[in-house]
Amino acid sequence: MPRITYGGIRDWEQCDPARHPFTWDEEEDEHLRSLVREWVPPVLSGMAGGWQGESWCESQVDAIIQERYGTWAWGWNWYHCSGGPIGNWTGGSSSVTTPDETAARVVAALLEWREWLERTAQRFAELAPPPDASPEDRSWHLERACVRLVTHTMDSGADNAWRGQTSIVLGWFLTSTGMDRAEAARAVERAIGGRFKSWVHPERGLVESVGEDLAVDLTGHAPYRDHREWEALERHHDRY
Repeated sequence: MPRITYGGIRDWEQCDPARHPFTWDEEEDEHLRSLVREWVPPVLSGMAGGWQGESWCESQVDAIIQERYGTWAWGWNWYHCSGGPIGNWTGGSSSVTTPDETAARVVAALLEWREWLERTAQRFAELAPPPDASPEDRSWHLERACVRLVTHTMDSGADNAWRGQTSIVLGWFLTSTGMDRAEAARAVERAIGGRFKSWVHPERGLVESVGEDLAVDLTGHAPYRDHREWEALERHHDRY
C-alpha cells in the first residue's frame, strides 16, 4: 500500500473511523506484537550511531501498520513533540528498545490513535450544524465548533506543532459537514492566518475571534451569542 501523502492526511475520508472498521482482540494484539518484534534490531545504534537502527525499525513498523490496517492508521506515531496526540510513542530514538517493550509501545500507540480518532469523530457529530440550519444558526454552530475543536487539539497533549494539528482537525470537521476539502483548507487558513504561535497556547479571546472569523467567512453572518434557544446545547458542549 502506498504511504499516505500530506494531502491524504488532510482528507477526513482517509481517517474517518466510520469508513474504516477496526476489530481488535487478543489474537490480533499478539499478532501485531510478533510482527513488530521481528524488526527490532538486536543491537541498537544509540546516539553514537545517529539512531539509524531505531529509525529504520520505526519505518518498517509504520509500513506494517499501514499495510495491515489501512490509511487511517498513519497517525499511530504522531507523538506529542511533533504536534500529535500520541503519548505512548515518542519516536524511534527513545521508543525502540527491547523487542517486547517496543512491541508493547506500538500496540498502545495504535490503540491510542484509534481512540483519539473515534473521540474526534464523535465531537464532529455533536458539533455539526443541522442540515436545515439557517445561515444565522449555521454561523453560531460553526463558531462554537471551532472554539471547542481548538480546545480539543490543545487538550491532546501536543507540544510545538499543535497549531498544525488544529488546522488539520478544523479542515476535517468542515469536510465532514460536506464542504469541499480544498475550500475547507482555504477557509481554515483565512481564519487562523498565522495567529496561533508555536509553544504558545492562545487566550480564550483569540480562539473565539478565530471561530467568529471562520463563521462569518463561511456564512456571511456574525454568530449571535448567549441565545436562550441554544443554552442547553452550550452547557452540553462545555462539559466535554
